[in-house]
Amino acid sequence: MPAFGIIAGSGLDNIPGMDIGPSERLSTPFGEPSDVYRAGKLAGKDVVLLSRHGPGHRIQPQRINYRANLWGFRELGVEKVISISAAGGIRSEIKPGAIMVPDQVIDMTSGRASTFYDAEDVIHVDLTQPYCPDLRGYVLRAAESSGVPVIKSGTYICVNGPRLETAAEIKTFSLWGADIVGMTGMPEAALARELEMCFAGISVITNFAAGIGSGKLTTAEVVETMQDSLDGLRLLLQAFFALTFFAPGCGCGRALEDAGM
Repeated sequence: MPAFGIIAGSGLDNIPGMDIGPSERLSTPFGEPSDVYRAGKLAGKDVVLLSRHGPGHRIQPQRINYRANLWGFRELGVEKVISISAAGGIRSEIKPGAIMVPDQVIDMTSGRASTFYDAEDVIHVDLTQPYCPDLRGYVLRAAESSGVPVIKSGTYICVNGPRLETAAEIKTFSLWGADIVGMTGMPEAALARELEMCFAGISVITNFAAGIGSGKLTTAEVVETMQDSLDGLRLLLQAFFALTFFAPGCGCGRALEDAGM
């Protein structure tokens, strides 16, 4: 069974260097995932790839079935998930084309199905570290070995979309300590923790957020910058999957046990 899953974001329908094999369409207790799960190999590792926004980028961020997407990975035996997404840079020094490996999240979304425990069960899962420290460590090691420059930490603030933010909102987010803004980081991280899967994010900065740069943001700009970043992502992911992975020392695999379940 594949141990690794990759969630591909805006403008990233395929992972460069990944040999794609058979596809599988799953139905879950929480509905249909965004797309088929495509099995393949990357640097010799068995990997499953899922397009977050579906074929042709047709699913808006607030309409993504995050629960089904993560549940489907678990059904396929995935234990570790790398989530690749586009984000806007809130700080002027975080320029388009940069790659960040965030370590914190601020959740500003609403109306999304954000837990598997919304019935009678009462469960509180710790999310002090929303991204798996072990998995992040491997990503950072891969960046070092591949020579791909990355921003090693940062706070991702997740907004609902599909509209973009106002300049005043971005200024507020900056005062809160946010470094980048996106629309898909949550509830992905929380759902992965509930399923006791290791989860790490790789954010490609595709634009300056509102009021930081000049001019209007367009979808074409986001997709174009993501495409321009493919070489760096390819090198980073190939170096990541070429690593030797040891038994995890994180608590992701016992999140429910540690929560008293």
